[in-house]
Amino acid sequence: MPQNNTLKGNHANSELSGEEWPRSKAAKNLAPGLASLQWSPGPLGRAISVGSRLDVEALQGDRAELVPQHETKLYHRRWFMLFLFSAVSASNAFMWLQYGIISNIFMRFYNIDSLAIDWLSMIYLLTYIPLILPVLWLLDNRGIRDVVLVGSAFNCIGAWIKIGSASPSLFPITFLGQFVCSVATVFVLGIPSYLASVWFGEKEVSTACSIGVLGNQLGIAIGFLVPPILVPNVDDMDELAHHISIMFYITAGVATLLFILVVFVFQERPKLPPTQAQATARSIPSEQYSYTASILRLLRNRPFILLIITYGLNVGCFYAVGTLLNRMIIDHYPGEEVNAGRIGLTIVIAGMVGSLICGIWLDRTKTYKQTTLAVYFMSLVGMIVYAATLSLGHLWVVFITAGALGFFMTGYLPLGFEFAVELTYPESEGTSSGLLNCSAQVFGIIFTICQGKIIDRFSTLAGNIFLCVFLLIGTIMTGLIKSDLRRQNANMLAKAAVSVKSKPPKKFYFVFSSGTYCRGTMLVVV
Repeated sequence: MPQNNTLKGNHANSELSGEEWPRSKAAKNLAPGLASLQWSPGPLGRAISVGSRLDVEALQGDRAELVPQHETKLYHRRWFMLFLFSAVSASNAFMWLQYGIISNIFMRFYNIDSLAIDWLSMIYLLTYIPLILPVLWLLDNRGIRDVVLVGSAFNCIGAWIKIGSASPSLFPITFLGQFVCSVATVFVLGIPSYLASVWFGEKEVSTACSIGVLGNQLGIAIGFLVPPILVPNVDDMDELAHHISIMFYITAGVATLLFILVVFVFQERPKLPPTQAQATARSIPSEQYSYTASILRLLRNRPFILLIITYGLNVGCFYAVGTLLNRMIIDHYPGEEVNAGRIGLTIVIAGMVGSLICGIWLDRTKTYKQTTLAVYFMSLVGMIVYAATLSLGHLWVVFITAGALGFFMTGYLPLGFEFAVELTYPESEGTSSGLLNCSAQVFGIIFTICQGKIIDRFSTLAGNIFLCVFLLIGTIMTGLIKSDLRRQNANMLAKAAVSVKSKPPKKFYFVFSSGTYCRGTMLVVV
């Protein structure tokens, strides 16, 4: 893409006065081509570059104007939509870990081995991979309401199926219920960034995404804490079945309530868009959008491909640690099932704090790559410290190191979502998030199986070192990602248009892809 072209040709002397500027005519869409906006230095003003998606065409008379400002509005009910979705996500995430955190109890209850218990968690990861593309198609064609509605329905159905599995001979039924719940995950896991973009303003979108991710983490935290309390390690099988049944009834009741709320309350989107970038995305005619072409564009986006890999490595490590936490703790601290759950809770609570802080930080600084790289590196450091201190024999040390690990590793989740949206705007936020999560599921399955085998054959230290190696690779790759903040640039472009229209411009030049030049205060290079 050429930059700072020297103006030449017969059109270079055409001028627009301050009075003529508002009436000037040119082309209009902020989609589908990529352009950059530059204020020329020196006599034409100070330099500032903005990248966005922009199509322009020069009309007769060599006059041009930027995209018109759209009306935007923030609705108070956006927060209810966010918290309702977060509750649905939390309910689903709870059921992911309700088996793994007390794996030794369920292994004895159902008379199964550790791999079978691990698959009750890994089924969540495996189901995501083949279903994510159809669900993304549904999100693009039917909208966020239908996707969340179907997800909450699957979550509710799966929870009720599990109620019928509270017997030692009914492991296939509990696996079926877990499989149905895992289908629900595909419908809710990639929604936070999409919901945040559709409902929230540019100064709060990262915080909103963090809260959406927070819901999932809250569910994981409850999944670490509650099952060891509701299902104690008792010897009598009938009593154990009674405790398991109570846990299943509680989860089914909560899932049913949330499904009813989604049916009657959850809305597709606000009447007016919250940001100029969202208004621009809405203005793209549906006939110009191709789901397949969108996927192919994303797969040709090199920075995004690097992010897909690095996100998968980081989150895959988190999935492995969460799934195998009970085994790692019990190996060094026998009989500490409850404390294993509390350590998992510490990881997630610290991560929730990290997620919220990272979201607020991004909204204030917009330093996406720098923050992502720093948090990724600290995740590596946290994993190294956790691996080195796990076998020291002091549970309080494990609580501290696990909390530090969770703060950065879980805090990375919303960073990955928001960075992806910036790199891929104006592609659908759900599509970019879905591809990130698909990568995380693939790596999560690989890491969980491999680390489990390494722990069984060697030690927990060797298994954790295995994860450290891949976090190091991910940190290096994150440093190679080019920071191309397209969504931020689109918002800045819209503000520049308003600023120019509200204040008569000085001399400038427009350069169009067709080679037509117009004089003005800005240089547009397509």
